[in-house]
Amino acid sequence: MRRRKFIKLIGGAAATWPLAAWAQQAMPVIGFLSTGSPQSDVFRLAAVRQGLVEAGYVEGRNFVFEHRWAEDQYERLPALAAELVRRRVALIVTGGGSTSTVAAKSATATIPIVFVTGTDPIKLGLVASLNRPGGNITGVSFLVNTLVAKQFEVLHEAVPKTALIGYLVNPTYTNAEADTRNVLAAAEVVGQKLLLVQAHTDSELEAAFVTLTQQRAGALVVGADPFFFDRRDKLVELAARQKVPAIYFLREFASAGGLMSYGTSVTEAYRIVGLYAGRILKGEKPAELPVQQSTKVELVVNLKTAKALGLTVPPALLARADEVIE
Repeated sequence: MRRRKFIKLIGGAAATWPLAAWAQQAMPVIGFLSTGSPQSDVFRLAAVRQGLVEAGYVEGRNFVFEHRWAEDQYERLPALAAELVRRRVALIVTGGGSTSTVAAKSATATIPIVFVTGTDPIKLGLVASLNRPGGNITGVSFLVNTLVAKQFEVLHEAVPKTALIGYLVNPTYTNAEADTRNVLAAAEVVGQKLLLVQAHTDSELEAAFVTLTQQRAGALVVGADPFFFDRRDKLVELAARQKVPAIYFLREFASAGGLMSYGTSVTEAYRIVGLYAGRILKGEKPAELPVQQSTKVELVVNLKTAKALGLTVPPALLARADEVIE
């Protein structure tokens, strides 16, 4: 009897195991390809998850994530994208700027890709048009890289008597060259001397601020770049230590203690990406989902930081601010 019961038990388990394996395989896998790290992408993933929940998808219940982080080493992205393709994920969500999206697009022409980019996706060759993206890719485009000239203008208004303003750029980022041209043109219009400093590693960030101090730069524009965003606390700390008034490209910098920010909402963009991912899992095609444009721009001024720097922000600039942190 015991032998028959044992055989029956084994037989029942054998029947159950394939079903369990099938159920696990049937759950769609969303690949997440990012320039950043698990620590830096906490807010991005939280926003994506929020959008997915709104679309009816809960992680661990009806989908799972497969993460690939480049840890700010952009040259790793093509290999990481290829890993997700071999993993046969249902779709790929890209984070941390256009570099990860370019890598994903190069890796697959069939797996759906949903992106967030601060660069024109048409100029990057990601989509054919905003209304009809075509191919296997769509997402959200928001104003970041196109705002560097305006960021310079706002900072120049805050410190009009500064003889030299610095511009910090990551030379390895996709839009670095175009952004540099834009900020140089804006400086030329008002006759402002500009000092270009570059950094794409932590040690180079430190060195950049040493150069700013040695050259007596009176203010700083921080170029839009995922590497800089992931080190916003470090950048804010360096600017405070060197007493350099700085303007940044996203509000999270001002919230972290930076003087000013001028840009759009990244959190909202990633929430929309989550919604799109959910719609694609339900059967919609990326080619037919228009690229969403986030066009709202906000100016945030941190008066507490201004006071610490001994800077009086012009009343006209404060009046235009969408938020003033006191």
